Amino acid sequence: MSPSIRTEQRDATRRALVDAASARFAADGYAATGLPAIVADAAVTKGAMYHHFASKAELFEAVLAQVQESVGAQVAAAAEAETDAWSQLLLGCRAFLTASTDASVRRIMLVDGPSVLGWARWRAHDDATSARHLGEAIAALIADGTLTQVDSVATTRLLSGAMNEAALWLADAPAARRASDLDAAMASLTRMLEGLRA
Repeated sequence: MSPSIRTEQRDATRRALVDAASARFAADGYAATGLPAIVADAAVTKGAMYHHFASKAELFEAVLAQVQESVGAQVAAAAEAETDAWSQLLLGCRAFLTASTDASVRRIMLVDGPSVLGWARWRAHDDATSARHLGEAIAALIADGTLTQVDSVATTRLLSGAMNEAALWLADAPAARRASDLDAAMASLTRMLEGLRA
C-alpha cells in the first residue's frame, strides 16, 4: 500500500470518528456518550480510535475545535460581506449569536466545552477563532477612531462574555421566540457598543 493511500485512509478514519463523535456529543452530551457507541457509529475498531485519540476527552477536543472553527468561519464570512468596520462588527456579532442558537453548537461549544477541557483550554480554543475575529474588529475600530480609546483586550473580553451568555439564553429559548429574542439581543448589544463610539 502506497504512503498516499495510507494517509488517505488515516484521514478518512479520523474524519469518521470526529463526525460520529460530533453527532453523539451533540445529541447526548459528553457525559452520556460512550466510546463504544462512537466507534460503532464510525464503523472502525477501538484500536483505530486509540491510534488517533488517546481518550474520549481528546476526541471531544477535536470535535470542539471543528465546531469553533465552523462558527468562526461563519462570523468572518458575515463580517466580510460589509466594507466598513462598524457594520462588520455588528454583522459578525449577529452571525455568532445565530450560529450559537444551534442546539449542537450550544451543547458542544458553550456547555460541555468549558467543563470537559477546563476554562483555560476552552478559552484558548475560543481565542483562536471567534474571539480572535472580535478582537481584530475592536482593535480596528479603536485605531480608526470609531471607538473611544478604550483597552481593546478588556473590551473584547467583556463583549465576548456578554455574547456567550446571550448565546446560551438564545439557544434555550423556544424556537418560536428565537428570532425576536435575537433581534432584542442585537438591539441591546448595539446600544452598548454605541456607548463606546467616539
